[in-house]
Amino acid sequence: MASTACIPPVPAPPGDAVGLRDRARGALLGLAVGDALGAPAENMKPSEIRARWGRITGYVADRPAGTDDTEYAIFSGLLLARHGAGLTQAHVETAWHEWIADREEGPFRGAGFSERGTLENLRRGLAAPISAQHRHAWSDGLAMRAAPHGVFAAGRPAEAARLAAIDGSVSHEGEGIYGGQAVAAGVAAAMAGASTVAVAASALAVVPDDSWTARCLRRALTAAHRGERAVRSAVVIGGYPWTDLAPEAVALAFGAYAAADGDFTDSVLTAVNMGRDADTTAAVAGALAGATRGVHAIPADWATAIAPARGTCLPTMAGHHVLEVADLLTRAAREAPPDAGRERQPGKHSPAPHPSGPGAALCVPGIHAAARVEP
Repeated sequence: MASTACIPPVPAPPGDAVGLRDRARGALLGLAVGDALGAPAENMKPSEIRARWGRITGYVADRPAGTDDTEYAIFSGLLLARHGAGLTQAHVETAWHEWIADREEGPFRGAGFSERGTLENLRRGLAAPISAQHRHAWSDGLAMRAAPHGVFAAGRPAEAARLAAIDGSVSHEGEGIYGGQAVAAGVAAAMAGASTVAVAASALAVVPDDSWTARCLRRALTAAHRGERAVRSAVVIGGYPWTDLAPEAVALAFGAYAAADGDFTDSVLTAVNMGRDADTTAAVAGALAGATRGVHAIPADWATAIAPARGTCLPTMAGHHVLEVADLLTRAAREAPPDAGRERQPGKHSPAPHPSGPGAALCVPGIHAAARVEP
């Protein structure tokens, strides 16, 4: 069962000065900045980070850039901007074939095990959700690309989680889906100006209460007031070789965000310096904090270093900028019918929308390359 029976839409607090477009840009630029900051520390221990750089306080790479985390988030964002609340499993599967699986592999580098397993299954002719049945369906590969769903469904955590589950059905199962749903719901709450506590509660509310993801989230959030080392100790399984576990990575990201009380710089650097899957944990923490504080909270020198995607992992995403995607999603959400998505039947991992009209609580049981926009 989910932690909370119903998730109400999250209204913006009185006097909230940060606009929706600023939050959308903050979320996706924050994701890309966190990804680029954390990439050099990926798969490292805090002691190894300290030995090499001391404490990381900014970019340590000569040419900072996003990894597969950013490029897959762009992929999901463009797909969602095209289909909006009408997104289906068939749309997602078709996009994976058209933009990834059926193309010459070329310089395809940097994808995680879950993406490789998914591509192998799709190329063998397996359709979703069977395509998600591989050894790494529990990875954080959906969590790293889930922020666009929260941007699109601003203030509607359950709808964001529903869309994330549809996106993830091609590549993930179980805890991999739950991790993506938690991120999408948290970003959706942050997009409406919710407090850090409410953001975390929204994430917990869309995942089963007895799941590994929920247990890790609760441990991280309980330890957050004691800082970075306490969060890491509460979540990380010592000696376990895989760092891309969705329950672990998502919990570390939310723990970093909570420990910093939503401050962008502190959220991202806390995630980076904990190591493990540092590019993903910092990307998620950056998306949460960017949505909370807005794009202007991101240090200017960090922001300006983020260029359009190079296509290092996904060649078809080359040339797209996360700010373009943020603007497309904001526009798509504004143009969507008020009741879009509310009457759809939930999928296996999707929250069920409440049958009431706009403004009602949402109850939870359990590519097209778009036109460029001006910055």
